[in-house]
Amino acid sequence: MSGKMQKHHSFDDHVLGLMETLAPAEQRIARFFVDQKQAALLNSAAQIAQLAGTSDATVVRTARALGFESLSTLRAALLAELTGTPSPGARLERTLAETGSQASNALRHVINMHEQALRVMRQDAFAASFERCVDSLAGAARRHVFGIGPSGAMADYASLQFNRIGLPTNALSSSGVALADRLLWVGTGDVVLMIAYAPLYREVDVLFEHAGRHGVPVILISDDLGLLVADRVAEVLPVPRGNAGHLAMHGGTMVLIEALIVALAAKGRDTAIDSLDKLSQLRGAIDKSWSKRGTRRRK
Repeated sequence: MSGKMQKHHSFDDHVLGLMETLAPAEQRIARFFVDQKQAALLNSAAQIAQLAGTSDATVVRTARALGFESLSTLRAALLAELTGTPSPGARLERTLAETGSQASNALRHVINMHEQALRVMRQDAFAASFERCVDSLAGAARRHVFGIGPSGAMADYASLQFNRIGLPTNALSSSGVALADRLLWVGTGDVVLMIAYAPLYREVDVLFEHAGRHGVPVILISDDLGLLVADRVAEVLPVPRGNAGHLAMHGGTMVLIEALIVALAAKGRDTAIDSLDKLSQLRGAIDKSWSKRGTRRRK
């Protein structure tokens, strides 16, 4: 195959189509290539083998069994697909071709995609990175959550919830020149939580430049941008969004955000409870029925 996938076939389609022809150990590696693309791109054959519980020889052999000349050519094909920009309509068309018209098939497909994301987040390496991110977010003077488009809604949600537990946070969810006003909020002692994906949009690039000038660390949530900006981020949380080239699924990212909320609240328990008490008091001042809903339950 000389490192090229069949025309119109996605990387996932290509790998899954050959899965039954592989030996059991090779199937494990092939599944790793599909489910953990970021790790496949960033790690050596030996590191991939360790993560997947097999040998580095098996990693190389699997790449060749999938029709690639080497692990490097497999990575090149994977990166080319991840950094491509199929239209939303094309992504939806591919997803519907896989699910068909049955609602139950759509349900199973989406559940399977989110189960893949959860498997990645259950890994020890991901948990260690998550711990470091929580420490960074908790210790910052202020937090800034970046996202535009669908990610902007998640940035707004994360910002709202972080503020509710007593952690001053701004949402950088504006696009275009409107983002400039919000970038003025970012300064020394802060941290940025970025939800962004390839390609490298101008807003993302400018935020990196601005954060770099002020020594502000950036934590990136992405399944494809990490390799392109590895030297500009403090940490990458590689949450999958479903099959490459298909409709993006953001459920895994929402799970991660809510895990961050709980972990940060646990790290500053008294501050979080006091802040929620103040929220209840303010709600009560606006609507007296809220005064009956206290949050404080301390022994």
